[in-house]
Formats: sequence, C-alpha cells, structure tokens
Amino acid sequence: MTVAMDREHLTGTALGAALSRALDGQFADRRADARASFPSGRLHRDPEQTIEQARDWVLDRLAELSDAGFGAAGIQTNADDVPDPAAAVIAFEMLAHGDLSTLIKSGVQFGLFGGAVTNLGTRWHHDTFLPDITSMKLLGCYAMTELGHGSDVSGLETTITYIAETDEYEVHSETQGATKAYIGNAARDGRMAVVFGQLLVRGRNHGVHAILVPIRDEAGADLPGVTTSDHGGKGGLLGVDNGMLRFHRVRVPRRMLLDRYGGVDENGQYASPIANPNRRFFTMLGTLVRGRVCIAAGGGIAARRGLAIATRYALQRRQFEAPGHPDGVVLLDYLIHQRRLLPAIARTYALGFAQNGLTAALVHIQGGAEHTEREQRQLETRAAGLKALATRFANDTLQECREACGGAGYMTENRLVGLRADADIFATFEGDNTVLLQLVAKALLTDYKQVWGDLDRVGMVQATARMVGGTVLERTAANLVVDRLVATARRRPEELTLVDRAWHAYLFTEREQHALESLARRMRRASGRDFESVNRLGDHMLFVARAHLERVMLEAFIAAIEVCDEPDVRAVLERLCTLYALTSINDDRAWFTEHNRISTGRAKAIGAQINALCAELRPDALALVDGFGIPGSWLGTTFLES
Repeated sequence: MTVAMDREHLTGTALGAALSRALDGQFADRRADARASFPSGRLHRDPEQTIEQARDWVLDRLAELSDAGFGAAGIQTNADDVPDPAAAVIAFEMLAHGDLSTLIKSGVQFGLFGGAVTNLGTRWHHDTFLPDITSMKLLGCYAMTELGHGSDVSGLETTITYIAETDEYEVHSETQGATKAYIGNAARDGRMAVVFGQLLVRGRNHGVHAILVPIRDEAGADLPGVTTSDHGGKGGLLGVDNGMLRFHRVRVPRRMLLDRYGGVDENGQYASPIANPNRRFFTMLGTLVRGRVCIAAGGGIAARRGLAIATRYALQRRQFEAPGHPDGVVLLDYLIHQRRLLPAIARTYALGFAQNGLTAALVHIQGGAEHTEREQRQLETRAAGLKALATRFANDTLQECREACGGAGYMTENRLVGLRADADIFATFEGDNTVLLQLVAKALLTDYKQVWGDLDRVGMVQATARMVGGTVLERTAANLVVDRLVATARRRPEELTLVDRAWHAYLFTEREQHALESLARRMRRASGRDFESVNRLGDHMLFVARAHLERVMLEAFIAAIEVCDEPDVRAVLERLCTLYALTSINDDRAWFTEHNRISTGRAKAIGAQINALCAELRPDALALVDGFGIPGSWLGTTFLES
C-alpha cells in the first residue's frame, strides 16, 4: 500500500466556471459580485479556541463582515426602502463559506432579530431600531422557542399582558416551560430581545404576538425582572452564545409591541387589520419565511464545501497497487468511491437549481410585486420542504465526506469535522425537519381537497381525464416541458430507456400523485376518529412530502438544462440530472416495483446504469466541484495545499 499524494493543479477549470454560471442561474451576476467583494481574509476560526475566545472572534468577524455590507444585506433601514430579499439570501450563502458560527450569529442578529422588527414592526420601529441593528450598535435575540414549546408556536406559555392603568405591557414567564431556550445572543451579547408570547388584553387572549424587551444594560448586567443564563458547550457552533431567558413581570411601553398585524390602540382596545385570529397568526409567521430560505441555502453550501474537499482529496490520494498502477490507484478511480461522491454531487446540483427557484419566489413575494395568498402559501410550503431536505442532505453528505477522507478527514485542521458539527443543528432550528415535512404534506392535502373535494375514485378519474397536466400538482417553470415528457411516457413507459428523461419525469410524477391520492383516502377514512387513527399515517405523510420535493428538484433541474445554451455544459448537466433521477428511483425501487411502475428486471438494471454514469462523469469530477463556485483558497484544508 502507498500513501502517496498527487500534487496536481487542482484549481479552477473552464468547464467548472461554465457549470458555476449555470448553477448560479438567474442570480449568477449577483453571486459573482458577492464572491468578488467578500472579505475572505479570515474565513476560518482556530478550532483550538476556548468558548470565550470563539465568541470574541465571531463577534469581531461579524462586525468586519457587517462593515463590508454582508450580514445586514437586504434589510430595510426604513419603511421607504425597496425590499431586496435576494441580497439577504446571497449574503447568507457567502457567509456559509466561512465559519458557521459567524453565519448563525449573523442570522440571529440581522435575519431573525432585524427581520422580525422589519416584517412585524411599523415605521416607528423601523426608524427607531433598524439603524442601530444594522450597524450592530444594538445586538439582539429572537426569543421564540421555549423549553416546553419548540415547533408548537401557538402553544407558547410566555404572556404579554396589557396593563391599561400604565399603558404598558407586562411580559411574564409563569412556568418553567415558558423559559426561552437555545436563544442565540442571549448568553452574553444581546441587549434586547424580540419575545413571542400570548397577547392578553382585558382578559382576552389574542394569540401569539411579538414584543421588544430590553434584557441587559450597557455594562452587560441583567435588567430588573430579566434572568439570563448560558447554555455553555454545544455539539457545534462554539462561537454562538446560546442561552435562556426568563421574565418576571417585566414592564415595557405599549409601543414596543411589534404591531403591524395587531396590537392595542391609543384607546386601550385591541385592533388588527386581519380579523381572523388563525389567519393573523399564520400571516405573522409567513413574513418570517426568509429564515427557512436562508437555512436551506446554508445547508446546500455546507454540503458543497464538504464535497469540494472530499473530491479534491480523492483526486490526489493514491492507495493500493494494481496492474498498470505501480504507484497506487487514485481513490476516485475506484467505482465504490465514485458511488460515494458523484451521486451526492448530482443531488447538490438538483438542490441548487431548486434553491434558485425558491429564492426567486421569495423575491416575488417579498420584493414588492403583486402576489396572491396562494403564492404566499406555496412559498412557505416550498421553503419548509427544501429546508428539511437540504439540511438532512448536508448532514448525511458531510459524514460521508469525512469518512471518504479517512484519517485526514478526522483532523480538525482539515475542516470537515468542524463543518459537520456546526451544520448538525441546521436540521433542528428554523423548524424541526420532520415537522416541516409534515407541514408540506398537510399543505399538499389542503390543495388536493380544494381541487378534488369529496370525489370518489371514479369521479376523480373522470375529472382527471378532463384536466391538462394534473393541476393538483403545483408546477414549476418547467411545467410545459415536464407535462409533455410525462404525457409521452404514459403512453409507452416500458419502451423508454433508463436514461430517457420522459421516463424519469413520469416516475417522479406517478410516485407523488399515487402517494398523495392514497394518503387523501386514508385521511378521509381517519377523519374525526381518535388520535391514533391519524397518528398511524405519519410515515405516509413524510413519504408524500419527500416525493413532492424530489419532483420539484427534478423539474428545477430540467428547467436549468432547457435554458443552457452551451453544448458541453448542457451535456454534463444532462448526465448529472440522469444520475440524480436514477439514484432517487433506485432509493425507492421497492415502492416502484410494488406498485407496478417498473419491473424487477429494470429495477436491477438501474444500479448498473448508475455505475456507468459515474464512470462517464469521473473525468469531469474536478469541474463538477469547481461548479460550486468555491475558490480553492476558501476551503481552508492543509491536505489540499500545494
């Protein structure tokens, strides 16, 4: 065995640059500008730092990035500014190429704290607080999660009670479960918090609202009635000062309530532009969807970083002599190693194209354009789903990349273990991934019911025959192309080859539609029954959500190929798309065979076709990861240094 390393010129390639432009899509120019202006001199924190050293480093780095225009990008400093959601997402993506503690502290300060003031506050709140928030003169927290309530936001126990005699609100944590927990900036640096709680006015509960509450004085001491505590060490994100907050009858002026969607007027009466409490609640939370869009993007960048490191390592590392290879075989020439990395690269591109569509939808909804309530709901559903898939994929991929680099991958100096630890929590914050996938399934069921009502199976088939393109499935920009492909495949699916795009589109659509129809039938039978009757459908709901999102990703990939006018790039994207599609089909081959969508013989052949695609893509491996748009110097590993 040899442990020799090839010090090849592993820098950018022409094909990689072209793939990067394709992957950046409609935001290519803005992302290129962001990369060029990004202050990359101190991307990586010393992993040997103590907790306090890490917190100091991150705070200092965040100030540096803020001065350079990152962090607060996209936040309106006053009500007259034109919203620029794309700037916020792209800045978040750039920050994700460096220390993830800095990324998350930025997200807390600007995305959550600043975003809540922006989206839930009025002009007075904007004028009073946003200049200091964006300049980091006022560091803040986003206090939603409680010890007793995480994803169940409507059940928060913290109370915000209007005191008519003094025209104030009283913020109170009556129980241990009402303690705000895991809150970024709460342990040390935060001076103010956006606190979510039940708004009580004259004995009536108006549901969850948000209020600004000062928590520390300028010297860092807790203010009267406020108790802060430090969570200390965590599984990752050492530089983020997560802590807990409790409030004992803390009084704040009435105007501190973020009352864009409801609050107490000058006459001491509750007033809201949205009469329905449920609609008001979901409208308030819907304005905060940017956080999930950003976390989905951050998860995608984390996976790209891991794959860029592991692929470059696999192109350098040689191991085991073989006939014709006296100096050992390059790792990536082993088929099994190709199977570890190349399907993940293909999926990374699919997620990237879907993320572009999600960001575009965010720009449409929050950028001032006219939009419908349905479009808002679709954005929220898509953001929840892609956040769940992207962060789950990031965690799985980073573990695989660590293992693919052997002992070198386990050294902190090579960044993979730190990256894996820091990205772990992405699966939890901004919504637990399992809960988010359930939300996706519920949204699909709601749309399904609106289209089909209470039709029985016969009626549904008859209605389907009168429809074009199956409108129960919400479509993407590639709808016409995909509808045509699916229509072609439905006529003769058994005649199509494994690499035929029409066959892929047909199977992805069939998987989603059948799973959704069967879930709707089971839900109808369980309606009104005990908890267990519905609870037993949980795994089915997750499958529906995943099938939907896999289809969305395929359509986004197809749409990207359709607009690509560079033949060499298009050819590579075609192979990558096929690899993504077949890998997804292969993962669910049991379902496809059980439901007679593919034969057992064809199911067995898919594995061989995946191997063939990996071999075809192997010569372009470096270009594929160059396509992620990550300069080699940003990776920060020692084993890739020339």
